[in-house]
Amino acid sequence: MLGKASSALSTVALSGCGALSHAYIQHPPLKCGIPGSRGLFYDDGNKLLLSITSDQVFAWKTAVPFALFDAPTPDSIGEGPVLSIRYSLDAKLIGIQRSTLEIEFRNRDNGEAFFYRCKSESESILGFFWTDCPSCDIILVKSSGLDMFAYEPELKALRLVESKRLNVSWYIYTHESRLILLASGMQCKSFTGLQFSSGGIIRLPRFEMAMAKTEANEKPVLAAEDIHIVTMYGRIYCLQVDGIAMLLHLYRFYRDAVVQQGSLPIYSSKIAVSVIDNVLLVHQVDAKVVILYDIFADSWAPISAPLPLLLRGLPRANGSSSRSNAKDTAHVEVNAVSDREGIIYGDGWTFLIPDLICDAAHGALWRIHLDLEAIAASNSEVPSVLEFLQRRRLEASKAKKLCLAITRTIILERKPLPLVARAMDVLVSSYCHSIKTGSTLLGRMVGSETTTTSGIRHVDNSRTGVDGSLTKIARHKKFMRESATASGVEEEPQQSRTQYVENDSLDLASGFTVNRSSISLVSDSEENGGSERMKSSSGEPLEKSQSKSPYFLGAKEGTGAETSGVEVAQTTLQTQMLGPSGNPLNSDVSEQQESQIASPAISPDEMYGSVFAPVEEEMAVDPSYLVAVFVEYFRSAALEKLKVHRNLNVLTIQLLARSERYAELGLFIINKILEPSKEVAFQLLDSGRHNSQTRKLGLDMLRQLSLHHDYVLLLVQDGYYLEALCYARKHKVNTVRPSLFLEASFASNDSQHLAAVLRFFSDFIPDFRNSSDFNTYRRILNEMSSSVAV
Repeated sequence: MLGKASSALSTVALSGCGALSHAYIQHPPLKCGIPGSRGLFYDDGNKLLLSITSDQVFAWKTAVPFALFDAPTPDSIGEGPVLSIRYSLDAKLIGIQRSTLEIEFRNRDNGEAFFYRCKSESESILGFFWTDCPSCDIILVKSSGLDMFAYEPELKALRLVESKRLNVSWYIYTHESRLILLASGMQCKSFTGLQFSSGGIIRLPRFEMAMAKTEANEKPVLAAEDIHIVTMYGRIYCLQVDGIAMLLHLYRFYRDAVVQQGSLPIYSSKIAVSVIDNVLLVHQVDAKVVILYDIFADSWAPISAPLPLLLRGLPRANGSSSRSNAKDTAHVEVNAVSDREGIIYGDGWTFLIPDLICDAAHGALWRIHLDLEAIAASNSEVPSVLEFLQRRRLEASKAKKLCLAITRTIILERKPLPLVARAMDVLVSSYCHSIKTGSTLLGRMVGSETTTTSGIRHVDNSRTGVDGSLTKIARHKKFMRESATASGVEEEPQQSRTQYVENDSLDLASGFTVNRSSISLVSDSEENGGSERMKSSSGEPLEKSQSKSPYFLGAKEGTGAETSGVEVAQTTLQTQMLGPSGNPLNSDVSEQQESQIASPAISPDEMYGSVFAPVEEEMAVDPSYLVAVFVEYFRSAALEKLKVHRNLNVLTIQLLARSERYAELGLFIINKILEPSKEVAFQLLDSGRHNSQTRKLGLDMLRQLSLHHDYVLLLVQDGYYLEALCYARKHKVNTVRPSLFLEASFASNDSQHLAAVLRFFSDFIPDFRNSSDFNTYRRILNEMSSSVAV
């Protein structure tokens, strides 16, 4: 029986009245209460929450937002005890473990059943799971090893493919990683790992976990609930709770080794973990707080202070209540929710990796979310915050908006230029990486499957032409900073770094390898500690008893359900919900949501439109600082060979001309800090109305860009029509109307120039003598000649 919240911390977190938190659950939860339910199970493979009655199983899909849930899908399973239950990956069969000696398999289409029974009562089945491994369909875990079977639909039976014999005390398996860890030994700290990937069966080297001794020098025994398999950034980790040392040890699986990566402090005797968008959440259950870690970063320090899990969306009390009764109202809300759905970190809560919480006592399923705004607001280290946000995929749109807002803010607040430079480096490198990996369009990085896949365990358990400009930018960097420092800019030397992949990592989907370098995936022998592909054999199944499975979610209060459990697996190829006769349920919704996930990377166009242009409008002061910011962005873009938005070059010219810094503007052009373009050339011409050298730079750029038509027009407009004629003849420019030259020569009131222009067009343009322009200006030339003779 769940009690009421006993601490102020729990009350605030539950009611949501001014609570601060970095993670939250959203009300309402998925209600999974079924009359006569004997307990809940979680199928991590198919992402299903299962409720068992006397002869039926009801399945809810958890891979889509709870608001889109339809009614559960029922299936008949017959009467009898249920220790564990799993749907096959093709949704055609249901496996039901009836006892430690027997598993029943039912065809969902016709209801036909067949059984697998142990041949010896001295052995027992610890559990089973379905796999997408090409050599087998289902794995039976026994106290004496593993039996791998292929399903034969014609025979309605299982065919033994291979047996792997070893002593097993308990095991843990996650479909997301396709990895099973088998515990053995007196302390259950020796582990054998196998991965049943789509590429085959891979065995990891045997390893032991560190465990501190008690003061009485007793040897503690490792329990299944102390071990968690998680996937972050495509890397597979094993988390081990050491209650004696009060540490959470992290082990990472490499291709030929299991290496302890580090340890995190824990502050509670009961620990649970979640993974949200590759962020590790360590729940200190007794303290009723959660601490967030971004394992990708270099530091093992938490990215947030210990704060409670917040409950959002809770229906408020009557809005007419007076402020004096606000405290009583919050108390009533807490009591009401406690009666219906339990309290934060209640005794009946089960954390399902990666992001679910099952309250079996109240028949509710919650999903955990990150509050990116709160995380960003609580960290003053801007480059680190931007790096963190750029790695987010689950709420990529929100992360991008936050990055844009943060970048605008640090510029408007005139933060030290080195800090702004590091921020630019983060955003530019992140965007270039997303272009290389294609995540800008796909919306998902390699290894980010955890943002949409459900979890694993159960309860009790180019910028062209600017490469050479980098040194030139560096030469001017000091000058620009001196100008900016005069406006209050200070130095802050640090470097930022953004990475997305790491060598020698165990791959999520195929089993191994992010980097193909160095060690081979499959070793020649088992003794060398490397990975090994297992060959088929035909041995007798071995079994041993175990009374309780570590994967049962629990029973609703008062139902008297058995305390055992189940795990179910789902292939990544199957994204459909189980419906009647295997029909998909809401599968289009889930796939559509995945396809709409975008990358938080910020393109040059977005940087200009959402950061630089708005900031320029608001900063109606000395533009030295803003120009210095632009230079840092140019530097970052040049390092990544990224082409900046053309209007940013134009804006830079405007700012330099506005402050009459024409000498610097000339250096920017000569050293190609500003990329040559037609827009840049015309802005130079416009800004050069008060500086002839700047205007000349614009003309020269038009000529360099081979914009002959525009160059000729400008020469004519400046009165250099004879020079324009020579240039047009040399470069065969025939797109300028002869009337422009004739009008310019007539305006000079020089009959010889007018005669020369007429003669030029008569010689080089066919039929020009028959045109109206020739007749008009020939008459004008005669009149000018007559007036001169008189």
